[in-house]
Amino acid sequence: MADTSTASLRTALRPYLAVLGSRARSQRAYRASFALDLLSSLLVGAIELAEVSVLFHSVDALGGLDFTAILLVFGLADLCFSLADMSFGHCDNLPSYLRAGTLDVFYLRPQPLLLQLITSDISLRRLARAAVGAVALTVGLVLNDIDWSPAHVLLLALAIVSGYAVFAGMFVWAGGAQFFLVEGAETTNAFVYGGRYAATQPASVWNRPLWAVFGFFFPMVFTGFLPALWLLGYAPPYGLPDWVGWCAPAAAVWTWTLALASWRVGVRHYQGGGG
Repeated sequence: MADTSTASLRTALRPYLAVLGSRARSQRAYRASFALDLLSSLLVGAIELAEVSVLFHSVDALGGLDFTAILLVFGLADLCFSLADMSFGHCDNLPSYLRAGTLDVFYLRPQPLLLQLITSDISLRRLARAAVGAVALTVGLVLNDIDWSPAHVLLLALAIVSGYAVFAGMFVWAGGAQFFLVEGAETTNAFVYGGRYAATQPASVWNRPLWAVFGFFFPMVFTGFLPALWLLGYAPPYGLPDWVGWCAPAAAVWTWTLALASWRVGVRHYQGGGG
């Protein structure tokens, strides 16, 4: 029974894996261009990390966190965002599909529309940016005095998986909104990419309206800040309980609930390219 289920799953995933494989091969075909893409992505990530470093040349601590603690927050959030951007970021192309009417081509294939869109491309250049987040996270884990236990290892793993799921859900949520906005990608980018920036900062300096938006409605604080606080043994702000850092999986479920609702409403609203 297990072998039959595995074979069925492989058969179902084969078309998607074939498309992803072709996209990956096409990006690696021109080695010089691919190397430049990797370098540019690496520089973007390095510059964003340098911005944090420059900030802490002026202050010793921000929101109760010093530079080594911020490295942990930045590393967690940036790594999760970069991986989500690599595998889901091309959902940003949906407005161009809507304007050109090429989204209708997806409807001709006997696979779910969202799954087709997600597996239609993969941005391998984002691996370089993810490497910056991974290095920052590793350095933050080494420099901070963390009393390691199995619970700490488990929380770190949950934070990475959940953070990736939160950012991936944000890309899908933005895609669903584009069925209504079409030319308003900057509106959703303010929450997707703005949320990524907010996630790499100490949320303890936010005011209550920011906490309402990027703390709970779009739960960016669960991608880096709150799990990092638990790892470091710091108390969360605003009287939140110490165990709130463990709620990252719940934040991921909430984000995907928003994402799938947005996508479902958007698809129902779509009437075709009109061509």
